[in-house]
Amino acid sequence: MKLHRVVLGAACGALLLSAPAFAAETVSVQLVGERGGQMAIKLDKSEVPAGEVTFQVANVAANTPHEMVVIKLDKPGETLKVDPAKNRVDEKKLMSMGEVSDLKAGQSGKLTVKLAPGAYELICNIKGHVAAGMVAPFTVKG
Repeated sequence: MKLHRVVLGAACGALLLSAPAFAAETVSVQLVGERGGQMAIKLDKSEVPAGEVTFQVANVAANTPHEMVVIKLDKPGETLKVDPAKNRVDEKKLMSMGEVSDLKAGQSGKLTVKLAPGAYELICNIKGHVAAGMVAPFTVKG
């Protein structure tokens, strides 16, 4: 009787090990640039399938802090408006899906979110950074 339990247990374990694992799609993000100069958000891929997405974010600037905010757009090609008084985007008027904030130069962070099909933008919403070029279009396919 005990032998049957061991064999059955081993067979179940083998089935679990051979089942496909659905891992999150991973996107590598580099936050680049210094105050007073050109800035950018560089992605290793700008399109992923719908579902769980993990953003591995690295601030590769030498001295400037950055952040990455995932914004769901109402429609592809939509332009985010920078509030001239604050020199940043008003996130309260947008659909923010999450962010990695307060990354000092050389620091990294991670964000995992479930994204539906549609158009998105990744931005650094620190004062002046969107205007300096820290906007990256991102697409989630259905």
